Amino acid sequence: MFNSAKNTAVQPDSGVARCSGSRRTPCTVSTPALRAPGSRTAQAGFVLLPNLTVGRALVYAALLLMAIYYLLPLYVMLTTSFKSLDDIRAGNMLSLPQAWQGGAWVKAWAEACTGVECNGMQGFFWNSIKMTLPAVAISTILGAVNGYVVSMWRFRGSDALFTMLLVGCFIPFQVVLLPMAQVLGMLGIANTTTGLVLVHVVYGTAFTTLFFRNFYITVPDELVKAARIDGAGFWTIFFRILLPISGPIFVVCIIWQFTQIWNDFLFGVVFASGEAQPITVALNNLVNTSTGVKEYNVDMAAAIIAALPTLFVYMVAGRYFVRGLTAGAVKG
Repeated sequence: MFNSAKNTAVQPDSGVARCSGSRRTPCTVSTPALRAPGSRTAQAGFVLLPNLTVGRALVYAALLLMAIYYLLPLYVMLTTSFKSLDDIRAGNMLSLPQAWQGGAWVKAWAEACTGVECNGMQGFFWNSIKMTLPAVAISTILGAVNGYVVSMWRFRGSDALFTMLLVGCFIPFQVVLLPMAQVLGMLGIANTTTGLVLVHVVYGTAFTTLFFRNFYITVPDELVKAARIDGAGFWTIFFRILLPISGPIFVVCIIWQFTQIWNDFLFGVVFASGEAQPITVALNNLVNTSTGVKEYNVDMAAAIIAALPTLFVYMVAGRYFVRGLTAGAVKG
């Protein structure tokens, strides 16, 4: 007779059953769990790439080519802005600078000629800042209130008002030039930054109203009705209920309005003159003003300076743009 059974031990991952115990204690048999290849419990250093089909590889390749094609002008502008004039004449557009130089950026900012005066882009850059920030803020706030009214506080003629606002979104810029010029002249703010702010507020309020209306219409009506029953008034409902959930659509309106106002050229060249012109008009004057040798590196640096604020806005808040646009796509 055997007094005790010998213990048999194997490696945990050997795939052999393990038995331990005595005559009175039955053996326990355990088998190792199956492990999927590439899982976290797989052996160290054994990693499998995800399945990559031919179709998916072609899609990735096409997206990569389109991204390169899209970013190639930015690459040319950036590298050219750091080249010297001799380097520009000797090499090709795609070559890197032989010696990186930042003199073109300094000249574009403070010394380049934008017409009669040669003070660079700095003054016009701050003009655009003074024009864009208040215009974006005022048009966004007005759009939020208008969208709240036409979606939550229906009144006689509200549909006609909203239809007229929609028509305002599709009116070409050229149609409003003469009427707007007359209004600015009557108000005494023609050829000023304040006049440009008013123009962009009037033209942009239609878009912001449309965005906010489409967002607020997805809010359940029962929420607003319950607030009215509890005694909440017009502004209480707006500030305490709707405004806290309006973050995504505010980001959409800010990005949209900032991009449209900062990049606008037509209104800036028509309704402003001299030192009140925005940076887009100054960039056009700089490129078309030549005193001797054409300095392409200065032109490229000035173009990037003019585009930096919009690039910054999209890099910081661009991921919220599509999220905010689709926030009002489905009700319920």
